[in-house]
Amino acid sequence: MVGVIGVGRIGAPLAARLVAAGHEVVATDIRPEGREAAEAAGARWAPDAAYVAAACGVVFTVLPGSPELGELVLGQGHLLAHMGGDAVWIDLTSASAELGRQCADAARVRGVDYLDAPIGGGVPGMREGEVTLYVGGERRVLDAVEELLRSFASSVHHVGGNGAGYLAKLLINLLWFGQAALTTEALLMAQRHGVSPDQMRTVLHGSAGDGAFVARHLPALLAGDYLRDFGLDRCVEELDSIERTADRAGTPHPLTSAVAELHRGALRHYGPVDGELMGPAWLEEQAGSRLRGEQEPPAES
Repeated sequence: MVGVIGVGRIGAPLAARLVAAGHEVVATDIRPEGREAAEAAGARWAPDAAYVAAACGVVFTVLPGSPELGELVLGQGHLLAHMGGDAVWIDLTSASAELGRQCADAARVRGVDYLDAPIGGGVPGMREGEVTLYVGGERRVLDAVEELLRSFASSVHHVGGNGAGYLAKLLINLLWFGQAALTTEALLMAQRHGVSPDQMRTVLHGSAGDGAFVARHLPALLAGDYLRDFGLDRCVEELDSIERTADRAGTPHPLTSAVAELHRGALRHYGPVDGELMGPAWLEEQAGSRLRGEQEPPAES
C-alpha cells in the first residue's frame, strides 16, 4: 500500500494519480474535510498519520511548509516511530535544506529510507501527472521508487543528498519571485511612460529579458490573476528560509533580501491571503496603477 499524509491542494490530486496508476492508497489529513477529498480521489481514509505510517511500505507527506513538517516528523507527531525499518518516506513539501538534514538524521536512526522531493508545476501539473521533482537523498532509494514517482511526475531530477532537493526547489522559487517582481517594476515604468503592458510583453518575447515568467505567467498577471494556489505567508516563509541558508553559507544575498522584503511588505499590507503574485500586486498598489492587458497575448511558438 501507498500512503498519503496531507490531502490538500496537492495531496488530493496526488492520491488520485496514484490510484489511477493501480496502487492501493491510504490517506489522511488533520482537517476533517480531507476525508471527502481522499475518498473522491479513490483512496481509503485513515484515522491519523500514525496509521498510514504503520500500514504502508511507501509514505508520501505533502504538508503546507517547514513548521508542519518539523512537527509531524521531529515533534509530537513522531511519524518515523510508526514506520517499519524497510519503509520509504518521500516528502513533497517545500521545506528548508536544514530541516531536510535533520529529517535525514532521524530517518537514519529508525532505518527508514527518506527522499526530499519537492515539486514544481503546482496543482495543474499534479492533476495532469506532469510535475517536476527535485530529489535529495540516496540514488539507490530513488532508483527503487522512480517508477512509482513517474505515475505523477514527468521529470525527476536527482540533485544530491538529503536537503538538496528542498534547496533546489527554494532557489528556483527565489528566481521566479525575483523575475516576477523585476518584470512588474519594468512594466509599471513602461506603462507610466506610455508603453502598454501588451507592447512590452511582445518585445520581451525572445529578447534578453525573456524568461519562464514572461512566457508562462505574465499573462496571468495581466489578466488580474495573482495565482492563488499558494499562500503569501508561505511565500514569505520560503524566502525567509533562503535568507537563513545564505547567512549560514556566508554568501552575499542583497537581491535575495530585497525580494524577501518586498514580499514581507506585501504580507504586512494584505495579510496571509492566497497568491504567489502578491509581491507584484504590492508593487502595483504602491505605483497606484495596475498592469492589465487589452488583448490576448501572442501565441507561444
